[in-house]
Amino acid sequence: MKIIDLFCGIGGLSLGFEQAGFEVISAVDMWKDAVVTYNHNRKNKVAKVETVEDFNILELPRLIEQGHVCGVIGGPPCQGFSTVGKRDVDDPRNKMYLEFYKAVKLASPDFFVIENVKGMLTLNKGAFVEDLIERFGPNGLGYNVNYQLLNAADYGVPQNRYRVFYVGIKDSFFEFPKPYDYKLTAKDGIGDLEEAVNGQYACPPKNKFQKAMRGDCVSLKNHDFTAHTEKTISIISQVPDGGNIRDLSKDMWDVRKYNKAFERMGSFKPSNTIDTGHRNYFHYSEPRIPTVRESARIQSFPDSFEILGTRGSQYKQVGNAVPPMLAKAIATEIKNVLSWKLKS
Repeated sequence: MKIIDLFCGIGGLSLGFEQAGFEVISAVDMWKDAVVTYNHNRKNKVAKVETVEDFNILELPRLIEQGHVCGVIGGPPCQGFSTVGKRDVDDPRNKMYLEFYKAVKLASPDFFVIENVKGMLTLNKGAFVEDLIERFGPNGLGYNVNYQLLNAADYGVPQNRYRVFYVGIKDSFFEFPKPYDYKLTAKDGIGDLEEAVNGQYACPPKNKFQKAMRGDCVSLKNHDFTAHTEKTISIISQVPDGGNIRDLSKDMWDVRKYNKAFERMGSFKPSNTIDTGHRNYFHYSEPRIPTVRESARIQSFPDSFEILGTRGSQYKQVGNAVPPMLAKAIATEIKNVLSWKLKS
């Protein structure tokens, strides 16, 4: 089942769908760093630095001629729908979303998946949802569209990360996977990495998640510690497990001016959302920010997945990604629906 990933980043969505048995035949993104990392981790270097507009003109017709495109997935930006007042679907900021729509219209795949931040459900009184249903739904391109806000922590990812997914399928209905009956803590996710020395594991995996993330990997990449100032280390060391600067005396609060400052992961709960690498979210037991490897692990990228580029770029690449385990859960349900369609 061949699919296309638009706005692919480093390929969190792609990887999850591949793990579920789909084949990504093409992927595009405008950020070169992300595309380099995407291709570095795959035998087939299918990603290109290209606009979706150019892809629709130059690449997609050829792919369609070569055979049926089963699915189109991606996370198009949709900022134009945040405008207060009358909805303007022609807002220039919606161009990439409209190009995603054009790709689906041209390829006529069996399904599509759009991922976005949870705010897209309510921005401008739901204008984005309204437009999406109108364009892609039964009276538009003919898809039955279902959407839901999901938390990655409900699907085996050791991180509270809320994202909304829109799934459209032709001639059938999609139901989102039910949450798992367990949640992993940050320590469940990265506890074994505390003991790693010089890029080498120093202890056996301590649970199934850690074992799965290690796979056949024998050495760790992207696991370099950040050097903080003595002042920063001193303050972090005083913040309790799962706490923040508000747990300290008021004279410390002037160091940072907002409540999320000097926040520590909780070893006893899922990690907060891994973002693009700010210096205010710290390891639950060590006075430092998580390494890129720990951030990738908390995102559910396997340890064999190497992130390239500068350190700052690496954090941004990981923070922008879709957790592969969450993508796999959705892809598996789509595959089940498509299998049922093929048998009927």
